[in-house]
Amino acid sequence: MGNLRDMVSDQLLPFVTTPGQYVGGEINQLPKPGDWESARVRVAVAFPDAYTIGMSHLGCQIIYWLCNHTEGVTAERVYCPWGDAEAVMRKKNIPLFTWDTRRPVREVDILAISLQYEMGFSNVLTLLDLAGIPLRSADRDDSHPLVIAGGPQADNPEPMADFLDIIVIGDGEESMASILEAYAEYKDSGVLRREMIRLLAKRFPWAYAPSLYDVAYNTDDTVRSITARESGMPERIVRCQTPDFGNAPFPLKPLVPHVRVVHDRISIEIMRGCPQRCRFCHAGYTKRPIGRRTVDEILAIAEASYRATGHDEIGLLSLSTADYPYLPELAKRIDEQFSERRVSISVPSMRVDKMLANIPWMVGSVRKAGLTIAVEAARDDMRAAIRKVVTDGNLIDGVTQAYEAGWKSVKLYFMAGFPGERPEDIDGIMDISREVSRARIPVAGHPAAVSAAVGWLVPKPHTPFQWAAQPEAEYFHETRRRLRFLERSKKSAVRIKLHNVERSVLEAVFSRGDRKLSRVIEHAWRNGARFDGWDECFDHRIWDNAFEAESIDPDWYAHRERGADEVFPWSHLAGGNSEGYLKKQYDDVFVHIGVENPSLNIAASAAV
Repeated sequence: MGNLRDMVSDQLLPFVTTPGQYVGGEINQLPKPGDWESARVRVAVAFPDAYTIGMSHLGCQIIYWLCNHTEGVTAERVYCPWGDAEAVMRKKNIPLFTWDTRRPVREVDILAISLQYEMGFSNVLTLLDLAGIPLRSADRDDSHPLVIAGGPQADNPEPMADFLDIIVIGDGEESMASILEAYAEYKDSGVLRREMIRLLAKRFPWAYAPSLYDVAYNTDDTVRSITARESGMPERIVRCQTPDFGNAPFPLKPLVPHVRVVHDRISIEIMRGCPQRCRFCHAGYTKRPIGRRTVDEILAIAEASYRATGHDEIGLLSLSTADYPYLPELAKRIDEQFSERRVSISVPSMRVDKMLANIPWMVGSVRKAGLTIAVEAARDDMRAAIRKVVTDGNLIDGVTQAYEAGWKSVKLYFMAGFPGERPEDIDGIMDISREVSRARIPVAGHPAAVSAAVGWLVPKPHTPFQWAAQPEAEYFHETRRRLRFLERSKKSAVRIKLHNVERSVLEAVFSRGDRKLSRVIEHAWRNGARFDGWDECFDHRIWDNAFEAESIDPDWYAHRERGADEVFPWSHLAGGNSEGYLKKQYDDVFVHIGVENPSLNIAASAAV
């Protein structure tokens, strides 16, 4: 389709809001003229959300960089067109195109999709359909690209299993490099694409081909077994791990977006994994073992990225940046190297117990627009139950020193819905937030502005909470009402921000769902489900109707306590820890709050 570039310019861009997000050609774009025609392997790196989100995603930039620095490979980017653009593309028969040089996505060899969030599932179908690729893997032939997915949601991809050819479990750098090498080898040997699915799944222990596995169910709809259809297929898929994280491929010339995006800065992953293992945290349990870059490696990336972009902010990224062992040295050297160029550091949410030690170097180096702290639970005993290392005392001590160092506002993150949660845990959210606000009075004469963001527990696979029942929606709605009442009745500088309840319930459905949910996803998508992570787009009624039409009960997936011996839809996918270890961790939650683990009762009643 030689005129696709002109079609986008003439028939799409004039008719959409923010056309700058579709034009491509950003600073540091990698594909060059002629790369498409000469490439042995063509890849579309797809992020199933808007450009403003996808351009901020470091993982996609890493895969994009890796592919384009592999001999014989060219990779171009794809994002999900916003609703107005999708409508124009459908009306004018404009197929989904790559952002870099506007090539038809249908013509690539590999469509590599990042599954970051349950609420991006419907957008995956939009990408496939706009590209002219059949939604379901079973309906594709050798003319269609291999649809490969990875990312956090690959740890339980079963709700999306019918739509994907290959799912990569674990890290992307090592796995993508191996897939590119294998694909080129198979292509040169004349192997057809659909046969490559079987070959890749047999060749790589971390490559999962859902179509080659059968799922059997018990009469109560729980999973009885997941078995390979033929010999030679692994019974258990293992995680791909990066053997040398410090030297793993990393973009030294990051893309510079045309329009404002979520994180418009230099982003450097300084550490992968987290030593804390909060019991609700999926990433903390699956990103093992911990990998760290040296200070010299980080500084080299920072310097190259600055020269290539001119950004005035360096984000030091990890699950727990405060646990990076050389953080004070790193901050000092970044400050020495970049302060005269007016480049500052930003860090994600800080651990309170590390804050006091970090305040001295944070004073001169870190932006002070606001301090972000993940408190999670409002009471010390509940924090101990979820293994969150925070106490009221070190929280107040930490923010007091932050106020003395120049911070004026604080954002606190909480979660509601933990097993054994009590009314005082909810009331405590406002209580501790007010204490954090008032801690600035002795320092500045007036309280700090505090934003308390409250999310709802979504139990995740491969964590101790994979057995837990998410509280029903009415519990969360009652919690909302209670927090709003406290916000109004206790005048203070604290403002409560609450997540959407229905969306969190839907997240819980898909987080621990099985293959039956593919019917619901497709039904909802065909009836308008798009950009479900966006408040202005999410319509829970579309999903309610889809569940009803497909005769599937979402409450069974979200609000049901799992039995101790239940086979999970992801039981054949390695998470990084043994079931015994996770069960012990789940038992310890109830020890801290003094109640019995309900999953043990389910197991006992089933045995009887």
